[in-house]
Amino acid sequence: MAVLLIIARKEWLDGIRNRWVLAIALMLWGLAVGLAYFGGVASGLVGFTSIESTLASLASLAVVILPLIALLLGHDALIGEAERGTLLLLLTYPVTAGQLLLGKFMGQALMLAVATGLGFGSAALTLLLLTPELDTGLVLGLFGALILSAILLGWIFLAMAYVLSAWVSEKGKAAGASLILWFFFVVVFDLLMLGLLIGLPEQLDFSSLPYLMLLNPADIFRIFNLGLLSSSEVKSGVMAAGSELALDSGGLLACLVLWLATLMMLARFLFQRSLTRI
Repeated sequence: MAVLLIIARKEWLDGIRNRWVLAIALMLWGLAVGLAYFGGVASGLVGFTSIESTLASLASLAVVILPLIALLLGHDALIGEAERGTLLLLLTYPVTAGQLLLGKFMGQALMLAVATGLGFGSAALTLLLLTPELDTGLVLGLFGALILSAILLGWIFLAMAYVLSAWVSEKGKAAGASLILWFFFVVVFDLLMLGLLIGLPEQLDFSSLPYLMLLNPADIFRIFNLGLLSSSEVKSGVMAAGSELALDSGGLLACLVLWLATLMMLARFLFQRSLTRI
């Protein structure tokens, strides 16, 4: 355990020196406050409208931003050490490959969690200060659920980055594959789902189609957060499909945890196999 903490602390300090935590937190705070007060500009509305429309917009935007941040943060975590020649040096110390991978992940996961909590948490406090008529309990509850699910989403894509970093042989390939992976889960996957709905309406069992959304952690994140909102104005096609799932909020969070655990096991397997080629 001490070895894990030492490696995690080193990754945390690197993130602090590179201003990752501050930059991510400020960006998330700015997005949340900006959406709250200027999200309706296209409709001719300026100023705060409702907490539900704000959270719906923020969840849709976070599902684009957070995966990209996580992939960029972790894509060179392992292959970068190999290219710099420090990986073999690290493994000469009393540390296993699994401890090295998990320690680095813990450090970067802590960075993402702290930045997400600070960004969205400070945005919630800003909304409460600038809009005193808001229900404090409702705002804190919704933002708390958003922060928890956003942290899990970020960790999942960070684990994906570690899978890529353990799989590829060059840092440049890891960066390119990260962008392809982000584009697939954030954009292409939902287009494929739409294509199935339009192209194969008779062959598909629509009662089972919503479960395909569990194959995309970004969609699980959206379903979880939109499912907490009661206003009909924020319902969407994603939520309509998600309502067919026999899963409550706890079940959706469990799906995110399962995604994370599976990816970390895959990353460990690929990393240990890659060491045999060095």
